[in-house]
Amino acid sequence: MYEKTYKVTGRKVGDLEVDIEARGHKVKLDEPISGGGTDKGMNPVEMLLGSIAACQTITTAIYAESMGIKIDDLSIDVEGDMDSAGFMGYAKFRPGYTNIRSHIKIKSDSDPAMVQQLIDLVEIRCPVEDSVKNGVDISHPTLEVEK
Repeated sequence: MYEKTYKVTGRKVGDLEVDIEARGHKVKLDEPISGGGTDKGMNPVEMLLGSIAACQTITTAIYAESMGIKIDDLSIDVEGDMDSAGFMGYAKFRPGYTNIRSHIKIKSDSDPAMVQQLIDLVEIRCPVEDSVKNGVDISHPTLEVEK
């Protein structure tokens, strides 16, 4: 087993603006103006979809190479459905996504059956997709209050 711990830090830098940092790389998240933010970045639920798209893309590229499939172009659209009533506290609605879908566009001269096998493998091996699809334990946050 090769378990590894990953870490990111989120820091509030504006009303709803958050800088996320990992390994010296920064990404800015924010809410759209209609949601009370300044629209300086994707919001967290869009970033979750983006993380799925990025992970599926990277996993596809890695396994395509190992399977001998040449990819000339690859893009993945990910969309999800959620009811914002859950975020607003209405008990009958959950605050998260209820359905997430991916549409993968690949340009390749490889055998379509091999490309389908590749995508079937990506669905099994993509760590972000697996975490979302199969759930993961999230520990209660520890708290440190500074004065």
